[in-house]
Amino acid sequence: MPIGSRRRRMAMRTTQNIPFEQLPYQAFQEARKILAADREDKLAKIKAELDKIAKLEAKDAADVKGGQKMKDVKLASLRREVERLKLLADANDPLVKKRFEDGLGDMNKPIYRALAEKKWRSYDYRLITQRIKQFNIVPDVLPKLEPTADVQLYFRQSKIAPGDIVSSQVSENAPRLRVQVFNKGERLVTVVVVDSDVPDIEGDSFTKRCHYLAANIPLSPTDTSLPLGKIVAEDQLAVPWMPAFSQKGAPYHRLGIYLLEQRAGDKVDVAALKELYAARDGFSLKSMRDKFGLAPFGFSLFRSVWDENTAAVMARHGIPGADVELRPMRVHSLKPPVKPRGWEAKRQGPKYRHLWKYTKRIKGISNAKGWIKRR
Repeated sequence: MPIGSRRRRMAMRTTQNIPFEQLPYQAFQEARKILAADREDKLAKIKAELDKIAKLEAKDAADVKGGQKMKDVKLASLRREVERLKLLADANDPLVKKRFEDGLGDMNKPIYRALAEKKWRSYDYRLITQRIKQFNIVPDVLPKLEPTADVQLYFRQSKIAPGDIVSSQVSENAPRLRVQVFNKGERLVTVVVVDSDVPDIEGDSFTKRCHYLAANIPLSPTDTSLPLGKIVAEDQLAVPWMPAFSQKGAPYHRLGIYLLEQRAGDKVDVAALKELYAARDGFSLKSMRDKFGLAPFGFSLFRSVWDENTAAVMARHGIPGADVELRPMRVHSLKPPVKPRGWEAKRQGPKYRHLWKYTKRIKGISNAKGWIKRR
């Protein structure tokens, strides 16, 4: 027997033909009435706050206690309250939530940006901050890095999770970034890709290398796609894409994608970037940030290791070093040799041959490694 009223069963059969806001569920419609009344209350408060702003803007700064400075503080506070009320007016609207979950939200509206940021901070933000700590991006590359934008990395239409190892053949071509910012307006950004683990054989340490550098790239909440391979303008591209690679025997290389916001209305001199960083090696992101007044706000990461395609990729792009294999340098102990001690050490002579069967096959104590002295 079917469960529920005839009205409910009929609604379930024809739900696909009924607009979402007209679903014939009594509790749903009553809840919408309550939410509509609450929204009207919020709109009335917004109108009152806007009237206060207009009145304060028309008032002379000399008539405000504290002068122009206090007037600006009050205006900023009132505008923040208006933005907060705008979010509260639509925060519980089921139509807004449905459009957002269906991917149809207009990111020019603050409510959809707020919902997107809430979703990002619930998981992706925690993941990227964990990767920053796990891979020591701070302080190896920057003294401080707090992401405020969602940066997704794609190679050949495949999404790369932060910290994944990418084949050298896949990373041969420049990736595409999907960057979602959560504050309104358009801004100019600089994109930098840095390899933080370039071996310095002579100095027995590691240096950094710039794999990509472009500036003056427009970005907004609705314009989110950044295909790095298609940025070729003279006033944008400073250092073209260099494939990620790691020499044989070297540990994995951390390649970080950093997004830095430029000053409002200020363009970066790309000619100066080319002059400073065309050599790629010895790159310092902190130094570039300070010289050009940039503020990091987005980050992603992938790793590169030596694989079967690395030599071919290096040959195609004229990168030397494919025939070099790095090996760790053995550091000999300065302590004097210590004679064997313990029960087994005292019973290794021929007199105790009948006991060798108890020591030869012990895991970790094997004659194959020369740990047991033969006489």
